[in-house]
Amino acid sequence: EVQLVESGGGLVQAGGSLRLSCAASGFTFDDYAIGWFRQAPGKEREGVSCINRSDGSTYYADSVKGRFTISSDNAKNTVYLQMNSLKPEDTAVYFCAARSLGCHYSVYEYDYWGQGTQVTVSS
Repeated sequence: EVQLVESGGGLVQAGGSLRLSCAASGFTFDDYAIGWFRQAPGKEREGVSCINRSDGSTYYADSVKGRFTISSDNAKNTVYLQMNSLKPEDTAVYFCAARSLGCHYSVYEYDYWGQGTQVTVSS
């Protein structure tokens, strides 16, 4: 059974940090790109960051560049999203997703999704 399980969300003050984890199982993790997306209330789901497991290349939305860092632990089949200097506008449910054909900006292109983890940043 394919599973992506996010964890690490929570409530933090503006300027604080959180590290999200995405643990994968049930598929060949090395062959997939892992993306992080977020969805705020009343808004569409948007791409935040992505890592291509094949070559380690990474991508970031302009809104998080310089503040968020995506990384991968091959031994643990886990991808992390380190989020620093958090802002209230970062408040959303964060999802990770897997795509066999590499990173893509569109939510419709991903094969598997996790259930999401809530991140709330207070001002």
